[in-house]
Amino acid sequence: MRRFHALCRLWPAALALTLGACAGGNYRPVSDTPVRIGPAYTIRGTTYIPAAAPGYDAVGYASWYGSESGNRTANGEQFRPGWITAAHTTLPLPTYVEVTALDSGRRIIVRVNDRGPFARGRLIDLSRGAAEQLGMKAQGHAPVRVRRVEPSERDRKRLRKGKPAAALSPLPATELQRLRERLAVQGR
Repeated sequence: MRRFHALCRLWPAALALTLGACAGGNYRPVSDTPVRIGPAYTIRGTTYIPAAAPGYDAVGYASWYGSESGNRTANGEQFRPGWITAAHTTLPLPTYVEVTALDSGRRIIVRVNDRGPFARGRLIDLSRGAAEQLGMKAQGHAPVRVRRVEPSERDRKRLRKGKPAAALSPLPATELQRLRERLAVQGR
C-alpha cells in the first residue's frame, strides 16, 4: 500500500515530463511553478537535504559556470549561460535570492534553477550572466552574501525571460563591514 501511495505522488511529475517531451522539447518551460524541494541526495560522499528555508541568509563564496550551455538544469529548464541564474545545493527550485559581492557591495537578484556547487567551500554557483552583472567574472570566485527574497512579479518576469531584475543600490559600508566580519568569523 505504501508503494502504491508513493507511485501516486510521482505520477503527476511523470505525466508532465512525458507531455513536455511530446510537445517537441526536452526542456521544461521556464516557470515559477511548481516549486520543487526534492529529496536528499549525495554527491562525492556529501549528503545534501533540500529544504524550504524562507529565512535563508548566508555568507560564503560564489563561483560561476558557463560552459554547460544547453544542458538541462536540475529543475528541467535549459541552461543559458547569459541569463541571471544560479545553482544552490539545497534551496527549492526555483528560488529567488539577492546576491551581494562582499568586496564591492554590489547586489543583484538571481533565479536559482539548478543544483550545485559541489566544490568544497562554495555557497552558490552563478551563471556567466549573473557573474558579469555582479562584477566577479574576471575573479572566478568571490565572497558573497546570499539571501532569499521575494521579488516583485515584474522582476520575476524579467528573470524568467533571461533579463536582469531592476538594479539594486549597493549595500551601505557599515552593513558590508558587518557581513565581512561575519564571513571572517565563519572561516575560523
